Amino acid sequence: MSELLKGKSPFYPGQPVPTDLFVGRNEQIVHVMERGATQVQVGKPATCFVQGEYGIGKSSLAVFLQQAAEAKYRLHPVYALLGGGDDLQDIAVSIVQATIRSGAFNPNRSEKIKNWLAKYIGKQSLAGVSFNMDALKQDAPSVATPFGLLDFLMSTLDKIRDTGVSGLFVVLDEINGITKDPKFAHFIKALVDTNAMAPEPLPLLLMICGAEARRRDMIDNHPPIDRIFDVVDLPVMSTSETVEFFKGAFESVKTSATPEALQKLAFYSAGLPKIMHIMGDEAFWASSDDVIDEGDVMKAVVRAADDVGKKFVDQQVYAALRSPDYRSILKKIAAHEPLAMSFKKSEVVGTLTEGETRKFNNFLQKMKHLNVLRSDPSQGEYIFNARMVRVYIWLESERGDAPL
Repeated sequence: MSELLKGKSPFYPGQPVPTDLFVGRNEQIVHVMERGATQVQVGKPATCFVQGEYGIGKSSLAVFLQQAAEAKYRLHPVYALLGGGDDLQDIAVSIVQATIRSGAFNPNRSEKIKNWLAKYIGKQSLAGVSFNMDALKQDAPSVATPFGLLDFLMSTLDKIRDTGVSGLFVVLDEINGITKDPKFAHFIKALVDTNAMAPEPLPLLLMICGAEARRRDMIDNHPPIDRIFDVVDLPVMSTSETVEFFKGAFESVKTSATPEALQKLAFYSAGLPKIMHIMGDEAFWASSDDVIDEGDVMKAVVRAADDVGKKFVDQQVYAALRSPDYRSILKKIAAHEPLAMSFKKSEVVGTLTEGETRKFNNFLQKMKHLNVLRSDPSQGEYIFNARMVRVYIWLESERGDAPL
C-alpha cells in the first residue's frame, strides 16, 4: 500500500493510550478495582499512588481505570494535570478546571457541572471550554486548603448524584513540579485524614501518579504521608504483553506483522509503552505494504533512536551522549548485556582501547554529574537512573548496523 494511502497510524507517541488499545496490567487493574473502586462504591474512601519511571504508562493506566470504574462502579472521573503548578493555589485551579471538563461522555452530568461552575467558564467554542482565569484565581485560596477542596469535591458529587453517580475518582498527574514543596505533602495528608474522620466521608478514590522519587519527595517532606498510600508499582511490560499490544494495534488498521517482526519490536521497545508507541509508529510508516517485516523494524530502530533521544533525554545529556569522544565507550557499554540497567566498571574496561581507558573515569564522572548514572560502591556497579536513557543508548548503538 502506498504510504500516502496508509491512513491513520494506530500508535500514539506522547499521548495516553486509547482504551481500546490498552493491553496488560491485569494485576494492577484488579488491585485498584478491588481495593479502591469497590470500596469507594460502598462509601469507604481510598488513596493510591501509581508509581513507575517516565514512559511506563502511568497516565494510560489511570485513564483506563477511570473509564472502567465509571462504567462498572459509577465513579465520576476527574483527571487533573498539575504540570506547571508552583503552589497549592495553582493546584486548586487545575482541579477546578478538570472538574469543569469532566463528564464529557455524559451530557446530562456535564451540563449540571457546567451550570454549577458557570462563573469559571469563559467562551465556549469548537475547540472546547475556555476559562475565566480571573474568577478562578480569585476563588483559588478557598479551594487550596484540605477543608476547602473536600467541600468543593463534596459539592461536586451532590450536584451530580441524581445522575446515578456513587462517588468520585480523582487523578492527580504530572506532579513533578509540586512534590518538592512541603506544603503539598501536608495538603494531601490532611485532605485524606479530614475525609476519613468525617461523620459521612466523601466516597473518593484519590489516585496520584508519579515516579517513585516523587513519592519519596513527599515522604521526606512529611513522613506520616507514607501510611495513606496504597502503592501500585508499574514494571516494564512482559514480552507476551508487548507482542499482544503490537499485534492488536496493527490488526486494528488491517496490517499484519510477521512473528519475527513482533519479537524484534518487543525486544527493542523493552516493555516501555512510550518506546512501544514510537517504535510501532516508525515501523508503520516505514512499511511500504500492509505487512510489517524485520526490515521495517530495523528502519524503525534507526528513526526511533533520534526520536527517543530528542524527546526523553535532557538536551544537555543528549549532547553528552552523542559526543564523538564518548561514542565508542557508549557503544561498548550498550553491547554489554543489552538493555541491562547496570554494568560493572571492570567488565567494560576490558573492552576499551588504551585511549578509551584513559578517558573512562572522566566519562563516568560526567555521566554521574548529568544524572545519567549512579554508582553502587558495594557492588562495584554503575546503574542507569532511567530506563528511557538506557534504551536510547541501545538504540543509538544499533544505528551503524541497521539498514536505512
